[in-house]
Amino acid sequence: MRHARGRIVRRVTRLAAVGGLLVGSAMVTRAVASEPPDASAAPRTLARTASGAGADLVSRLGTDRTAGHWVDSDGRPVVAVTDERTAEEVRRAGATAKRVRHSMSELRSATSTLRAAPRVSGTAWALDYRSNEVVVRGDRTVSGSDWSRLTGVAQGIGGFVRMERTEGAFTTRLNGAEPILSTAGRCSAGFNVTDGTRDFILTAGHCGPTGSVWFGDGRGDRQVGRTVAGSFPGDDFSLVEYANGKAGDGADLVAVGDGKGVRITGTGEPAVGQRVFRSGSTSGLRDGRVTALDATVNYPEGTVTGLIETDVCAEPGDSGGPMFSEGIALGVTSGGSGDCDKGGTTFFQPLPEAMESLGVRLVGSGRQDAAAGTSATAPPGAAAPGASAPVTGVEGSTLLARLTDRRNVGPGLLIVAGSLVALVATRWIRAEADRKAYQRHYSATWG
Repeated sequence: MRHARGRIVRRVTRLAAVGGLLVGSAMVTRAVASEPPDASAAPRTLARTASGAGADLVSRLGTDRTAGHWVDSDGRPVVAVTDERTAEEVRRAGATAKRVRHSMSELRSATSTLRAAPRVSGTAWALDYRSNEVVVRGDRTVSGSDWSRLTGVAQGIGGFVRMERTEGAFTTRLNGAEPILSTAGRCSAGFNVTDGTRDFILTAGHCGPTGSVWFGDGRGDRQVGRTVAGSFPGDDFSLVEYANGKAGDGADLVAVGDGKGVRITGTGEPAVGQRVFRSGSTSGLRDGRVTALDATVNYPEGTVTGLIETDVCAEPGDSGGPMFSEGIALGVTSGGSGDCDKGGTTFFQPLPEAMESLGVRLVGSGRQDAAAGTSATAPPGAAAPGASAPVTGVEGSTLLARLTDRRNVGPGLLIVAGSLVALVATRWIRAEADRKAYQRHYSATWG
């Protein structure tokens, strides 16, 4: 009986050890194949598929039956609907439906009324799909009388307009991923684009008027190019033509700091709730969420409409810098309030609208139509405008980081090691048992 029990225990131990090896190996494989823990190496988000599903539903169902869409914390699409029949259609399509009182048509009508009111510098408004409200914000520069007057306009619209005061001031973030300088100040290189013949930098429009000359260093020894087109206020984008007509190697990368770059494979439109990344020369790589779309900001220099509102921080010097997600270009930094110590609100000029208006596409033949969500981190070439200095690749370093990161691989390696010890132990116990059995048999025979 004792021998039978021992065999059962050894067999169960071996099975558990083999299972542990399989589980531990799967954990290690998954960690190595997943994104690196350092966001600066390869920023990614998984919201694009859900965003596309929500956008398709809203487009099909119309603005009288829906009131926007967003991505929830689990990455699933949520669509705001005004009636139960529409809610059922959304659920059948595999998305979550949220019943709201006001349609997108009503929300947009409210913003049109606000836009027609006397302009108040230092104010901004945007559509908050999740609360089904229009949120109006006023910074510290807005006087009490101006705020009172705007509050009266909001009350006349209805109870779905929410008034908020915010710290700081809404300013254009003049002075980004790689710095470019002119007599107007320091600004940012956004994305490299082309019209098929010449290459350009697409950056913020408030950085400088048409004719501004840009340099790549503080001494003015290396001329990058000249602003040849743009729009500000109203929109906030401009086009800087390279002095030699070409962007050079690595033009499809954006710098994210520490000599690293992220390859841009296409353009797209963000969704509320989506995780996004912004790179700038002052505050480096930062990430956050899209909080609203179709935002209007009344800067001191003029009003800009149709912006992307986010909770990503930015500071003076980050203007014009690229915003992206999963290697998809989304916009360039326009302005905002706050800083990266206390946080704040930052607005971005959507990229597709700017590129269509300027008649350009991303540099890199064929990359414009690359699959959404495809990104690469490494690379040959340079991300700086007109520079030839290479952006250091991160392929080798990210694998090492993942293997040494106890949060990702450590548990898997521990399970593998423990399972190996258990297997070796059971083999040794079995060998020892066989040896003793042979000794007993030999002794009996000899006697």
